Amino acid sequence: MEETMKKTQASAQNDSGSRSFAAGLNFYKLFWIFMIGCFLGTILEMIFCFVTQHGLIESRSGLIYGPFNPVYGFGAVVLTIVLRPLAHKRDLIIFLFSMVIGSGFEYLCSAFQQYFMGTVSWDYSNLPLNIGGRTCLLYGLFWGILGLLWVKDIYPYFSKWIEKIPNKVGVVLTWVLVVFMVFNMAISALAVQRWDQRDHGVKADNAFEEFLDKTYPDDFMRKIYPNMIL
Repeated sequence: MEETMKKTQASAQNDSGSRSFAAGLNFYKLFWIFMIGCFLGTILEMIFCFVTQHGLIESRSGLIYGPFNPVYGFGAVVLTIVLRPLAHKRDLIIFLFSMVIGSGFEYLCSAFQQYFMGTVSWDYSNLPLNIGGRTCLLYGLFWGILGLLWVKDIYPYFSKWIEKIPNKVGVVLTWVLVVFMVFNMAISALAVQRWDQRDHGVKADNAFEEFLDKTYPDDFMRKIYPNMIL
């Protein structure tokens, strides 16, 4: 027990020997987990698309700037918070929890996007055992496997890596990325909303909407969101 506590304390220290800015499960740690999830999820989905769709390469990003998808980022945060206390449980229990949590999270994200933004980023209506096209058994199984791998192997690795970032650098870089991601998510949502309005024949009625039309035209948006249903 004493040896375990020493290892835990050591993992919470960066190279300078001081307590890490991201020790434990604080805001900084969760934000970096969010960023890692945003990036890795996007890259893995692009690889999956490439393999299963005969070499097709297309964007799977959820944001205009950078290969980031907040759905995966928030999903990583949710899995971390919920599954971390279950890391010592049997693999089957973790798998089932991950399957239910991931599927529920995916369903809520889809419903939120459709009801509040009027758009749809994925539709599983053609897959068996789907729930309103928002989630399905197949992707539920993927969530189960992902959650198990995440809590057993992926999260511990990245957690240690994050805690090795020098404190001053980590704090400053975190807040720079926070500002960037808030802007990125806001401008992406506004650009998608304006894209949807253009698709329905709504003309720009102010300078900002004209800016959105000029900066993020339909062709550009279709490259970023090739599967979005307006």
